Amino acid sequence: MSLFLTQGDGEYLLKPVGYAALIIIMLLILFGLYLWNDKKNKNVTTRQLVFSAVGMALALVTSYMKLASLPFGGSITLFSMFFIVFIGYLFGVNAGLTAAVAYGILQLIIEPYIFHPVQVLLDYPLAFGMLGLSGFFANKKHGLMIGYAVSVLGRYICHVISGYIFFGAYAPEGSNAFIYTLSYNLTYILPEFIATMVLLVIPAVSSALTHVKRMATEAETVKKVQNSQV
Repeated sequence: MSLFLTQGDGEYLLKPVGYAALIIIMLLILFGLYLWNDKKNKNVTTRQLVFSAVGMALALVTSYMKLASLPFGGSITLFSMFFIVFIGYLFGVNAGLTAAVAYGILQLIIEPYIFHPVQVLLDYPLAFGMLGLSGFFANKKHGLMIGYAVSVLGRYICHVISGYIFFGAYAPEGSNAFIYTLSYNLTYILPEFIATMVLLVIPAVSSALTHVKRMATEAETVKKVQNSQV
């Protein structure tokens, strides 16, 4: 159909050139976000980059551990959203949004589900980018649980908007398209959300995650103190 896409069974499939273009776009976005982040935050460390890379890798691996998959996209995974949310909780909103948007583009490259450019924007960089909102709660009491809830809600809203606009026609005859897309996206978002929240309230898990945060951010704390003394 074009240099980048070919059509099949109602959806668009990426050609090799399309994959290459997405990779280039992802690299350009990451470079732009890095420059912006570097101007906003002079305390970026190798440790932060390593923890973020590990978080994205764990999210990608667990995204393939699917307990259930839906026909028009969406699946219940083994806590894959948590690992992206955790990056924002560790390092704040700049790092969280950078990692989350990059992860969304990575998901598009690996498992593209393309019907329209706006649908792609809503279902990938914006929807997964919402997982970085946890960074706003990085230093709040119960910040991880609150951040996770807000982040998942943000992703859910993006998918609902996309579903209503682009997939509402697939609602069963006689049913309301908006109610259909609300329930459709809830069927995979809610189970993973509940399972993760249950995991986070376990004292041993909560204590371990607090220790990881302390270990991940201690270098930034020392560097800030040193900079303030200069």
